[in-house]
Amino acid sequence: MQNFKKLTLILPAFTLITSLNAKAQTDTLKINFQDAEKQFLQNNLSLVAQKYNVESTKALIDQAKLWDNPTLSTDQNIWDGGTKKFFYHANDNGQVFLQLSQVFTTAGKRGKQVQVAKDNAQIQEAEFNDLMRNLRYNLQLDFGQVATLVQQGQVYQKEITAANNLVDATQKTFDAGNTSMKDLIRLKALLFGLQNDMVENSRQINELQTELKTLLRVKETSFVLPVVNDTPVQDVNLDVMALIEQAKTNRPDYLSNQYQLKSSTHNLALQKAMAAPDVTIGGSFDKNSSYARNYYGLQIGLPLPVFNRNQGNIKSAKYDVMSQQATLQDNEVRLRNDVVQAINQYKLNQQLFSTQQTQFNEQYDKLFNAMSTSLKQRQIGLVEFIDFFDSYKDTKLKILQQQYNLQKSIADLNFAVGVTVIKP
Repeated sequence: MQNFKKLTLILPAFTLITSLNAKAQTDTLKINFQDAEKQFLQNNLSLVAQKYNVESTKALIDQAKLWDNPTLSTDQNIWDGGTKKFFYHANDNGQVFLQLSQVFTTAGKRGKQVQVAKDNAQIQEAEFNDLMRNLRYNLQLDFGQVATLVQQGQVYQKEITAANNLVDATQKTFDAGNTSMKDLIRLKALLFGLQNDMVENSRQINELQTELKTLLRVKETSFVLPVVNDTPVQDVNLDVMALIEQAKTNRPDYLSNQYQLKSSTHNLALQKAMAAPDVTIGGSFDKNSSYARNYYGLQIGLPLPVFNRNQGNIKSAKYDVMSQQATLQDNEVRLRNDVVQAINQYKLNQQLFSTQQTQFNEQYDKLFNAMSTSLKQRQIGLVEFIDFFDSYKDTKLKILQQQYNLQKSIADLNFAVGVTVIKP
């Protein structure tokens, strides 16, 4: 019994310390989702890093446009056996050979290389947009979940305050011999359970705060407090086929697959062009090493495509095109299913959420206060009050979870379509 009394004293003290630590983070950032989204787009370092990758890939387009450099070569004697001198070229002695050559690509290779580089830049940009889409989705989920957990914490705090008052009042009547030990222990056990739930709720908030602060890039000691609108979302017309077409136009992951197929097709054309030999044209000058004392020559050269006609790369490129075609078809099926599932899920959650819940919430809160007063005045029994107490907590938490489920279904719908269909 003494150990239980010590435990009931420690738990309120622990709750007080936890709340004081939370309040120590005086830098509370109250923010709605629209402002949070703007700050995320401006400050998120993952987006900044990916944007640099996009610019890096675009620079390769300019590189692909460049011509090959001309080649200058020379050959001359370094030792004259007659004069026994190094690099001796006086009096028209010694040999000097100079050659300047330039490679000219054929079959439109340079243009095809530029096109492949442009395709790669489009793919990289689509991946940047897909990263932004995924991070924005995570932001919306974390934002809504923190808002829900904060409201759940308020429910726990309200019940803990009421339970503390009841334990204090019951302790006094127990000391006066008017209450049984069983009733006092049961109330203390109820308080113990609520305090544990409160600690677990705070733990989840703390984990999500880390994610939110990373996404928004705010000060690590700040506490991000989401400001949400609990007004029920109005009914919207959700045309399945129109939203599917909208998703095919806007979803960056699907667009990336289209760009990859286009890049594979252009790469196949490039590999076929690579089978055509490039021409090397150059001029040469040779002093004292030819039939003429000063020889001027024209050089034309090209490899003969006898053994290597780029067969392997062409075959590989063909299979890559077929692979990308299958991938694109598979992703289109997934896209269609994602959109339909998101629409159905939103409609289910929307049906559960109505303005009647707000009225029910207010009535339930009034009933909670009335039941607490009735217990103190012994108008109801402890068992009946504890049953109501548990029911009140479970119902309030379910209502909050229902609100979060609706916001999550909105996030899922926007994520599936790739644009904002319904504002959160």
